[in-house]
Formats: sequence, structure tokens, C-alpha cells
Amino acid sequence: MSRPFKIEIAESEEELKKRLQTANLGNQKEKLIMLWWIKSEQLKEQQEIGRRLAKDTSTVTRWLQKYRSGGLSELLEIKKAPGAKRKMTDTAIAALKEELKTGKGFASYGAIVEWLKQEHGQEIEYGTVYSLVRYTLGAKLKVPRPQSHKLSGKVGI
Repeated sequence: MSRPFKIEIAESEEELKKRLQTANLGNQKEKLIMLWWIKSEQLKEQQEIGRRLAKDTSTVTRWLQKYRSGGLSELLEIKKAPGAKRKMTDTAIAALKEELKTGKGFASYGAIVEWLKQEHGQEIEYGTVYSLVRYTLGAKLKVPRPQSHKLSGKVGI
């Protein structure tokens, strides 16, 4: 049997139930269920909470520490990784967008890479330029492709 713990839950049982019904992420639901069990005095041991939620007791302890330090908002906070920095500046993207709108366009994606290097001093990889132009900007290269010139009529022998 694990040692009992002391924690004061500020929210009412009804409030926790309402939050539980509107929560749409599984992780948040687990945390709210844990608080509701504690508030309604259904469970009094961290080990039992961990067993019912299929979580390690260290996870339950960490959740309770978050709740103690910052309340419900800190416990339910979803942290996101910042991600990588953009390789192109916003001004270069805006200029590229304008350049693609003009009638002359670019002959190839390689030409865009060269244009970015000359005009904006940015060395961007071909794949990055391709995905930006094709998928992010939704643009296509506006240079007409060469047409084959078929001979009309019969060729003499």
C-alpha cells in the first residue's frame, strides 16, 4: 500500500465533470479524471490512480506537482515544440509570390533558386523552393512548354 497524499483541489466536482465532458484530448481527460477522483474521494493513493489510468506513479506525481504549482490551467497546458526556423525571409517569399504573378514567370525551379540567391542573397535548396512554390504558394511555373511542330500533310517520297 502506497502512502496517502495531501492535495487540495480548488475546483468543485461539478466543474470538473463539465470540463471533463468538454475536453477533447485524451491526455487532458486523464488529468481531469484524476482530479475528479481525488475531489470526490474515490481514490486516495497515487499508486491506485496510476493503476486505473495505466500510468506510472511518477507520471501521477508529476501531474499533481504541476497542479500544485499552477492550478488547473498549468496542468492542462499543451506545450508545442517551436519547430525549425524558416529558411526564407518573409520579404523574399512576398517578392517571389509577386514575381510568379507576373506573366514572365520562371523557366524552372532551378531558376527560382538562382533568382533568390541573386535578388535576396538567400541560398535555398531546390526541394525547399519546389515545395514552397507548389504546395505553400500553390503556384505553377508560367512559362509555356515548347510544342512539337508536326508536319502537316504527306511527306513526298
